[in-house]
This record gives sequence, C-alpha cells and structure tokens, in this order.
Amino acid sequence: MRSPWPATVKGLNMLEQLIENVHLITLDPEREGAYGLLPNAWLGIQEGKIHSLGQGDAPEAEMTVDGQGQFLSPGLIDCHNHLIWGGNRAEEFEWRLQGRSYQEIAQAGGGIASTVKATRDASDEELYQGAAERLQTLLDEGVTTVEVKSGYGLSLEHELRVLRIAKQLGEAFPVQISTTLLAAHALPPEFKDNSDAYIDLVCEEIIPAAAGENLADCVDVFCEGVGFSPEQCRRVFESARAHRLPVKGHVEQLSDLGGAKLVAEFHGWSVDHIEYLRPEDVPSLKPSGTVAVLLPGAFYSLKETQMPPIQALREAGVPMAVATDLNPGTSPLASLRLAMNQACVLFGLTPEESLRGVSQYAAQALGLGKQKGILRIGFDADLVLWNIKHPSELSYGFNLVKPAAVLRNGAWI
Repeated sequence: MRSPWPATVKGLNMLEQLIENVHLITLDPEREGAYGLLPNAWLGIQEGKIHSLGQGDAPEAEMTVDGQGQFLSPGLIDCHNHLIWGGNRAEEFEWRLQGRSYQEIAQAGGGIASTVKATRDASDEELYQGAAERLQTLLDEGVTTVEVKSGYGLSLEHELRVLRIAKQLGEAFPVQISTTLLAAHALPPEFKDNSDAYIDLVCEEIIPAAAGENLADCVDVFCEGVGFSPEQCRRVFESARAHRLPVKGHVEQLSDLGGAKLVAEFHGWSVDHIEYLRPEDVPSLKPSGTVAVLLPGAFYSLKETQMPPIQALREAGVPMAVATDLNPGTSPLASLRLAMNQACVLFGLTPEESLRGVSQYAAQALGLGKQKGILRIGFDADLVLWNIKHPSELSYGFNLVKPAAVLRNGAWI
C-alpha cells in the first residue's frame, strides 16, 4: 500500500522507499544517548527491511515520503497475550470487588475453568471474530507483532484448534503472530484430582502434535499453586526441548515456587509476572538471556501489592519487557499503550524503559531480538510514525496520541 504522506515518485532501479525529515527513535543499544535518538534523519527501506538510515544527504529512492518532522519508532510488540477465548468473566470482576480472592474464585469453578468451558463450546468462527476485534484494537495503537497463547482448550483437540486460529489471524491481518502452546495452564475438568495424568497428556500427545504441525513457536507453563508444580513444569520443558521448542513461564505471580530459576535452567525466552520473584534469584536470569516480562495490567486488576523486584532486575542487567497479558479474567486490557503507562506509574519504570519494554526487549522475549524491536540495518521495517514532541509522550498518557502511520515489513497499513 502506498504512503498516505506526501511522496515523490521517481524511476526504478534504486532504493524502494525513503522516509525523510523524521526523528528516529532507534532504541539501538549501540547508539549513545536516550532512546538511541537520531534527530533530523532519514530511513531507507528495501524488500521489507531497513536498508539504511542516517543524517544528512539521503540516497535516491523510487518513493520518497516526507515525515514532516515527526518521530519514527519500531513497531510495538505485545509479547504476552491470551488473545483467543470464548465468553467473558465480567461477573468474576464483580466478585473480586466484593472481596473474593483469585484462588477462591478458581476453587469455586470460576477463573480459567469457566473460560475453558466457554472456549470449548464456541465455534471456530466465534473464536476468530472475538479475537479479531481485540487484535484490531491493538493494531490501532501501533502494534505490529503479537504473541498468542493457547491455554483455554486444555485438550489435544482444542489446544491445536486455538493455535490454528492464531495462525489464521496472522494470515488475515498485517501483523506477525508468535504462537505459544500453554496447555499447562490449568487442570481441565476431566482430569480433576489427577494433574500428573494431564501432564502426561501434555508431554506425550499435545506437545508432539503441536510440534509436528508447526503450530507453536514456544511452550509456556503456569508454575503456581493453582497451576502446576515445578516438577511437573520441568517435565513439560523436557518434552518441549525434545521437540526443539523454546520455553517460557508464568512464574512467581502469586507465590515463590522457584519457577524463574527453572525457566533460566532451560534457557527460556522469558519469565512472566514475577511479582514474588526473590531479588536474590534475579541474577540467575542474566546468563541464560532470559527476559523478565512485566504485566502491570494483571497487577492492577488483581489489586496486587507485591511489587516485582524492579531495582534488582536493573542492577543485574536483566532486560524488562512490558506486555498486556490480555485475558478475560485477570487482565482484560487490549491496550499496550496503557500497559506502558501502568509500568511507569505502578512499577516505576522510566518512559524509556517502558518503550524499550514493548519493542527491543519484547522482541527478545519472543526470540525475535535479531530482527525486530530496534531501528537497525537489516531489521524488519516494522515502523510507526508518531506526531509527538518527545518519545516520553508514548508512556505519559493513553488515548492521547495515536499513530500517524504504521508500516509492516515496509508496507503502509
């Protein structure tokens, strides 16, 4: 699609596109200064990739777009998202406000179990349409990559069905979908009081089938008292490794079971939630390259008071990503920009840390750190043009600034 901005079209046999008169928020760690900012610059695009960037004289291009002095950033990345589900849990929202805990609601048949039933009962079309509406809301904010987890099917048939729908969304929308198998999310009703047998199913049937159909980019677990034990999660990780699938984990959200250290042992992509992660366990994440994914939407919705160990993460040099955790029960939040603001207000991140958390480090949390999340030659030309005066505006407010334009693989969308 052609640019909506003033453009000059020239002859062929030259650079495909040039965006000039922009301030580049490169976020490239190799560039000095806040945000890796490159003011009064230009960026060239060729075959969906960033071909060149710089200041001063720019190369000629088939199409040159005037960025009108706006800011150009990498496309935003939501690296923890439960996009596909049936029904909703608005009633549970009311119960929580009446004082019931997350654990009490789960034990009463609510929580994940209620969404599992609604998801199984929904048709493929119903699941697709509901997810498509939520996805479009994210795309309207400048999101160009979204992780989509399974975890509300909890059977071979329904877990694979959700992953297939996620793939269909990636084909229909201008977005890269990263699929995550979260079969070890909760105990389905048919395995009540027999969690080991369900883990057998996950390890011996669901993971091999997902790997065989190339449906999953990663395998996730819910390592928690209301989820699965570290020993059971280890079995899941071992099965994932046997099928050459990377791992990550919902860990230390409600208690400290040592899940983060387990994920690091398997060189997992990310540890997510981590409110109860002990500061002394944080250094174990650095050698494995594991990213800490902060989910302020769930912290907010559950009225949690236990803070993630932000300062310990900073001191250990562990990358901190930020994501929506979009789900029907504990984070009904279809706004990555709001999550950025929450990460600053609730967790004390700086605006730059927050922006890196939904770009540079979010890409690393999805195993995409060598192709997305920063403006660097050879990286995907997933770009957002913002009519702002300073990059801090992207975290400062929500519903105040919307993208002026978005590119996905160099195409104006």
